[in-house]
Amino acid sequence: MKDVLITCPPMLGQIDLFYDYAAERGLTLHPAKVTQVLSEDELKALLPGYDGWIIGDDPATRAVFAAGKAGRLTAAVKWGIGVDNVDFAACKDLGIPIINTPQMFGAEVADVATAFVIGLARQLFLIDRGVRAGQWLKPAGISLQGRRAAVVGLGDIGRNTVTRLQALGLKVVAYDPGVEGDAGIAGLERAVWPVGVEDMDFLVFTCALNKHNFHMLSAEVLARCKPGIRIVNVARGPLIDEAALIAALQSGHVHSAALDVFEVEPLPAANSLRGMERVILGTHNGSNTIDGVIRASHEAIDKLSGFLEGTS
Repeated sequence: MKDVLITCPPMLGQIDLFYDYAAERGLTLHPAKVTQVLSEDELKALLPGYDGWIIGDDPATRAVFAAGKAGRLTAAVKWGIGVDNVDFAACKDLGIPIINTPQMFGAEVADVATAFVIGLARQLFLIDRGVRAGQWLKPAGISLQGRRAAVVGLGDIGRNTVTRLQALGLKVVAYDPGVEGDAGIAGLERAVWPVGVEDMDFLVFTCALNKHNFHMLSAEVLARCKPGIRIVNVARGPLIDEAALIAALQSGHVHSAALDVFEVEPLPAANSLRGMERVILGTHNGSNTIDGVIRASHEAIDKLSGFLEGTS
């Protein structure tokens, strides 16, 4: 049996479902004690004792992989879609096979993005908080029919988000330099970021993070947006300049925001977003359904088993 370290929180949340599945494939799972991520030092101390690693959003750096390689680490799988935290080049140099689990839960994350759009449009979060506080608030929302939404990223999540928003009557413009045309979606408009942001009622971020789009929603781009813009991020926190967003929320230029991801996770206690009335806060949990986690975890186990099969 090969020993495998698990540091992915959604998988850890249902870990009892996977012990037998892994054992049938020659793997013994070892859940880490982690809320969101382990530190680089913690990983360097742990990894040498394991044959495989199923990675969450941890700092999977060259130093971490080198420490693991100096011990027993033979292979790894990045659970989920995003790979911005993983040094794939280091794995190649060190001879550590690695892969992620794409196309696993585009629909699940798109559901959250769509729920956030509806929640911001109708201010459902304010109503809920008011009732809990003994108030009977009736804030006027905005209708979705005919509104314009920018979806940034046309991968699995983005495409699923586009079709959901179109079904609600929104006119959707997509931004993604890596995808040409309408991606097979009727009625989809295309643009080059940030052309046309001044016409949008919603900005919805669904793309992967890379060196080209860090802080793509900057103070300058926010200033171009129409007053009252609503912002949703179910992708990666650093796509948005958080300080600039906070300033725009405080000034009222941005009406409201729904954020499942942040520049630092978990969200620090002192972060100003925590005290903002017009912000919905998430826990980087968009993919976390029972069904989606089972699907992605089985895929991760299968891929890791394939890498480790036949190794001594």
